[in-house]
Amino acid sequence: MFSLPKLGFLQRLRERFSTRVIDAAALEELEARLLAADVGVAVTAHLLENLRQRVERKQLADVDALLLALREEIIKLLTPVAKPLLIDRSQRPFSILVVGVNGSGKTTTIGKLAHRLSQQGLKVILAAGDTFRAAAVEQITIWAQRTGAGIIAQQTGADPAAVAFDALNAARSRGADVLIADTAGRLQTQIHLMEELRKIRRVLNKADPLAPHEVLLVLDANQGQNAMVQALQFHEAVGVTGLVLTKLDGTAKGGIVLAIAERLSLPIRYIGVGESAGDLIEFNAAAFAGALVDGAI
Repeated sequence: MFSLPKLGFLQRLRERFSTRVIDAAALEELEARLLAADVGVAVTAHLLENLRQRVERKQLADVDALLLALREEIIKLLTPVAKPLLIDRSQRPFSILVVGVNGSGKTTTIGKLAHRLSQQGLKVILAAGDTFRAAAVEQITIWAQRTGAGIIAQQTGADPAAVAFDALNAARSRGADVLIADTAGRLQTQIHLMEELRKIRRVLNKADPLAPHEVLLVLDANQGQNAMVQALQFHEAVGVTGLVLTKLDGTAKGGIVLAIAERLSLPIRYIGVGESAGDLIEFNAAAFAGALVDGAI
């Protein structure tokens, strides 16, 4: 059992219109709040059109019914992308390449994922592929010690692709179940650094024709529409296979998840709701829709 933060950006709508029938003012207020929550123009229009049709057919009697219907529409949108990460134990080591922009919570997510997989009885090795940020190797080493994972690291400034290659070979020789490779954070506009990611992917693929088995993109929920741009460009560069949405314990509005689901249809593996090792939970469409609409699970 888990809990989600109470995003609930529509609670005031319920308070303002709970004693009234649904009218144009209620629908306009709903539209404004969806847009303000970073749901995006296209998804907002789609959701509102479906709700208007149900209102016209007299299927929704009041605002409570309207919000329940909205929750149902959001669940329909998110259910196809709510796909947990499945580790294929026949592929040893199962390699996971983790990418994202600076400050997205990438290394912390790696630590949480290592904890989660270790709790499942899997032997995990971490690759300290962020060889440029001063404290990056130290940070991921601490997570390795905390979770019981192995760690493969080289000196500052080493070739990240070489680190990934050495880590994959070490994971194979040590009989590890999972390799999680960190990468340096980079903006999606930094062409030379995006090319470096492609190189890491190629090197892993040469060492193992099926590697990486998963490319996880970590997105900061507070980034709003910029998270969409990141998802598009990282996917184009390295073929993202899953998403992790972080920092949902803060001021994040979360609506960008709907826009990304509609636009890219990429699996959403996890959401991060805190800093502790256990604060990485599998994405659940119904739970997230409940938190998004009225803060209830």
